[in-house]
Amino acid sequence: MTEHIGAQLALILALGVGSQWLAWRMKLPAILFLLLTGIAVGPVLGLINPDTLMGDLLFPGVSLGVAIILFEGALTLKMPEISGHGKVVTRLISAGAIITWLLAGATAHYLFDLSWEISLLFGGLVSVTGPTVIVPILRTVKPRASIAGILRWEGILIDPIGALLVVLVFEYVISGRQQGHTLFIFGEVVAVGVALGVAGAYAMAAVLRRHLLPEYLHNVGALAWVLGIYACSNVIAEESGLLAVTLMGMILANLKDLELEDILDFKETLTLLFISVLFIILAARLEPSQIIDLGGGAVLLLIALVAIRALSVAVATWGTKLNWRERALIVWIAPRGIVAAAISALFAAKLSDLGIPGAEQLVPLTFMVIIVTVLVQSLTARPLALALGVCDPEARGVMIFGGQQVGLAIGKALHEQGFPALMADTNWEQISAARMAGLPTYYGNVVSEHADRHLDLIGIGRLFAMSRRPALNALAALRYRRELGAGRVYNLRMPEEQASGEKKTFAQRYRTPSLFGDTVTFGQLASKMSKGAAIKVTRLTDSYSFEDYKAGQGATAVLLVAIDDRNNLKVFTDLKPFTPKAGWMVMALVDKTEKTEKIEKTEKLVDGTVANDTPAA
Repeated sequence: MTEHIGAQLALILALGVGSQWLAWRMKLPAILFLLLTGIAVGPVLGLINPDTLMGDLLFPGVSLGVAIILFEGALTLKMPEISGHGKVVTRLISAGAIITWLLAGATAHYLFDLSWEISLLFGGLVSVTGPTVIVPILRTVKPRASIAGILRWEGILIDPIGALLVVLVFEYVISGRQQGHTLFIFGEVVAVGVALGVAGAYAMAAVLRRHLLPEYLHNVGALAWVLGIYACSNVIAEESGLLAVTLMGMILANLKDLELEDILDFKETLTLLFISVLFIILAARLEPSQIIDLGGGAVLLLIALVAIRALSVAVATWGTKLNWRERALIVWIAPRGIVAAAISALFAAKLSDLGIPGAEQLVPLTFMVIIVTVLVQSLTARPLALALGVCDPEARGVMIFGGQQVGLAIGKALHEQGFPALMADTNWEQISAARMAGLPTYYGNVVSEHADRHLDLIGIGRLFAMSRRPALNALAALRYRRELGAGRVYNLRMPEEQASGEKKTFAQRYRTPSLFGDTVTFGQLASKMSKGAAIKVTRLTDSYSFEDYKAGQGATAVLLVAIDDRNNLKVFTDLKPFTPKAGWMVMALVDKTEKTEKIEKTEKLVDGTVANDTPAA
């Protein structure tokens, strides 16, 4: 018996990881594959029976998993970001969310004859999108920056706000079924949740700020504290725990001078595990007949949700410069995700225990909306964007990962030539320097779950992996080659690769071109810059060819990139060599010598109107 249980748990974990991998390969939200896999191995094939497998521990375990998911989501909500991303996003997560909540609830009430309590709870569930479903779709669709920014930040910000709304509605429904006045019980639940959430947040912040825990216990300690607050809150006032942990996450996210990156990374990894296991288990309890029995009402509900979304977008975009094509795509891309799936199953079980009619329909309705919206919108969003003419043109930007001062100098030079440069690094000093230079930045590991959620790749078409850690460069190249294309990801070699005799280890293993050529290393570039070398851009002409350029610059110059006569970027690598022609511009790292000063004087004359008739001496 024990072996049977262990085999089922191992199968669930393997299926969860496999679903995540399949989603990554197909560039679709993982929740779609998790739910479909759960239905397949549960009621269809009969391989997993969650109720038999976990017994009385099923929903306590689900409750703890949902608590962690809500806390992690709340940690991403920074209040200054709400107003910092324009009035469209602000309206979508405020007025738009309220419109969706009320109208979706009313639609469910009249179509399926649900009680108003269940209907409004369902309306709150389907008002939340979330970054985990939005971001994969955006990376496939590649819409204009204005559209992508709105949809991305709506998903990030509405995730915790919508969760808080749903929790409050649920607690109000629960309050009406307990002995005593509904409003009094509801107020008691809210008061306990708020009190413990606030107290828990400030207590945890005090521990972290005063270094009362060693660093290696931060992650585990934070996890234990979150679960402890959740449990204590529920003991004092039943069903107040989710409110407490959600509010605690929001407060911690907005406290100043509090470093939470390591904890957030840990929570994201843990959440990924919980999501992979939790959704398969929950979906395995759902009979396909429950969705089929919804009948034509399900179709009408889906149509109504599109119309409601159109109304909320119309309100949010009123008075803006967005045209009808851009608004149409925003209307269409609104898939439901993790919060809806996780909370619906938990709440449905608790409401069914209380004997509230219609609670058993909450899960099939919610799961139906999630599966259909994610599947249909993932498959149709790209063709619709192309038909509307709102796709972003070929991405010209470059993400430079690491490189310290070398990477920053290259980023500034590319930016000056009209190629957006995004600087990414795990070193705060380097990120600060990039921000001072006016370049967009990402602080963190580009191969982390945090990067998947927060790294904005709109307009980015290439990756220069230039960190001092070869293994991390290789991982970054592997991570982004599917998204950007194998020929658009470049890896700067390190001196240790050359010293070990593994001349093309990483390039050959992952088929990644060596950035700036096979013989160029980070140490070489850094040494040159420390001795005064600078990046120079030179235009070639009929009388000043590439051969003349190389002869004039000398053998010590490091060729970086070229810009052709159509303003396309060409990167010098060890693969696919090319020869710049007249009208092209060549960017190189040039040693600071007297000869360089003469070249600079010549280049000032070559601005596109004056030809360089004589090669630099």
